[in-house]
Amino acid sequence: MTAGSLVLVAFGLDSVIELASAGVLIWRLSVELRHGRKFSEHAERVASRIGGALLFALAAYVTAAAAWQLWNRTGEEFSWPGFLVALIAIPAMRYLARRKIAIAEKIGSRALRADAMEAVTCGWLSFVVVVSLTAQWLVGAWWIDGVGSLAIVYFLVKEGREAWSGDECECCA
Repeated sequence: MTAGSLVLVAFGLDSVIELASAGVLIWRLSVELRHGRKFSEHAERVASRIGGALLFALAAYVTAAAAWQLWNRTGEEFSWPGFLVALIAIPAMRYLARRKIAIAEKIGSRALRADAMEAVTCGWLSFVVVVSLTAQWLVGAWWIDGVGSLAIVYFLVKEGREAWSGDECECCA
């Protein structure tokens, strides 16, 4: 059975972006280990732009799909598996983000800090998914899935802009 909920699809796509971000971070850090800090700055800018573009694309998809659902007055059914995964992801992403931030501060890595912010965003998205699915289950209103998914767009655009601009954080300036 596949999840038809837009908030669950957005959450799942953000998880794929989270994995891609981790892969890019590993690449960026390996560049530094092989070639030194000078080369890693370029790799970091490239990685940030890629991550930002992926987040913008996801925000566009979620916005279009939510608008379509709301326009057509259609919603999706509640999903227990999706609800449980999102519920477990809240404390898991919080823990992961805190550890990444602590390490980023110790080693002065903007790339790791940006990757930690992706984990923070994933935690907030998990929270939005849990709230949206709970409201959908309790109230049964068709529009909750579309409106809940639009709440996710804020986080996607915010993180996309930060990743695209590549601004330095306080820990790494």
